[in-house]
Amino acid sequence: MQLFSKYKLSKSQFLSLLLALMPISFIAGNMIINLNVILLILLTIIFFGKETFKIKYFFLDKVIFGYFCFVLLTGVINDYHFYNIKLSFKYFDTILNSVLYIKYLLLYLIIRFLIEKQIVKLKLFFYSAGFFSIFVCLDIFYQFFNGEDIFGYKIIHTGRKLSGPFGDELIAGGYIQRFSLFAFFILPLFFQNKSRKINLIIIPLLFSIFLIGIILSGNRMPFVLYILMISLICIFQKDLRKYFFPGITLIALIFFVIFNLNVEVKRNFLNFYNQIDNIKNFVFKLDKNTDFNSQYLKEFSTFYDTWLLNKYIGGGIKNFRVYCHHRQNIDKNAKFICNMHPHNYYLEILSDLGVFGSFILIIIFYNILYISFLKNYFSKNNYQTKILLVPFLFLFLIEIFPFKSTGSFFTTGNATYLFLIMSILVALARADNSFENK
Repeated sequence: MQLFSKYKLSKSQFLSLLLALMPISFIAGNMIINLNVILLILLTIIFFGKETFKIKYFFLDKVIFGYFCFVLLTGVINDYHFYNIKLSFKYFDTILNSVLYIKYLLLYLIIRFLIEKQIVKLKLFFYSAGFFSIFVCLDIFYQFFNGEDIFGYKIIHTGRKLSGPFGDELIAGGYIQRFSLFAFFILPLFFQNKSRKINLIIIPLLFSIFLIGIILSGNRMPFVLYILMISLICIFQKDLRKYFFPGITLIALIFFVIFNLNVEVKRNFLNFYNQIDNIKNFVFKLDKNTDFNSQYLKEFSTFYDTWLLNKYIGGGIKNFRVYCHHRQNIDKNAKFICNMHPHNYYLEILSDLGVFGSFILIIIFYNILYISFLKNYFSKNNYQTKILLVPFLFLFLIEIFPFKSTGSFFTTGNATYLFLIMSILVALARADNSFENK
């Protein structure tokens, strides 16, 4: 406790700082993300003891408890199966993964407690997310012009994708899509008395920086999701509807210029268009002449036979990579046999948790959207209360959007981000949201 007296940090300020470090943790990597999550959980429990878990539990919370119990159950059943077939490298691995996964339940409860009890302030989190999103974009620009970023990470894959500070992980566009939205809400939330003329300059400037950053990153799906998210916000926010068509015009102009001036960007997005066209023809037209060589189609096609092996309770989290090699109709001579996961949240959930686990998660997602979107967003809450809810609401909506290619649902980065956004959204929807302005 001497740390707090020396630097004059209160418990509230210290925990607010830990929460604000989340955006930079996602740049630093999984180890730092886990460290940040564990510190936030442990220090909250140390500071507040039993009070931490004395929050009001609703139907949604009980379903979330049920979800984590189901994850443990399917882990035990699948490890028992692996033990019976003497698959020694998987003994108790699923149970261990399931137990470690419980930290996200604790994260959810901790965030609920900290926000509903008005212990942490989200102002620092907004600043941090906005600042590091700009930093990632500027680092990508530097890498684009110099061949390497400020940390010395060189361009890989012939320049089709730029990683910025993420090194050999080509996820910079996804980071910008997930965290940059908070930058737009700093002025209306925390500097309400500033002139609207400043907003008319800063908002388009920030939007251009983020959009160019995502395009140059080469991450096509985050680019599409970013446009979808901004469009939805403009449509649902009455005061922003007048900016919808100017915004679309700005997007089209920026994309047209970069698309025609940069060969790698042009090749990247033309390839994306061809893959979407292949999928469309395969799914809707069932055209026998459709090229089945699309990487997305190959990855999605491995899901169905794998899911059939454990239709109802699934194969356990992170076990798609195991069961996929034991599915029927597998072509041992094919160059592509299996991937680590089917590159879609819902297909992976069906495979790893089965129909029952998927049903529980759908109930959770529906309840969160109901209490935040239908009951709060469309309520008669004051403008500041509603505007605080907006970034978390639409980021959550985009994160659970079913028709997109994704990383694994159960990895550290994706799971932490989902439960972080989800827990803040639920806490804001249930608490007196005006605390940020008190």
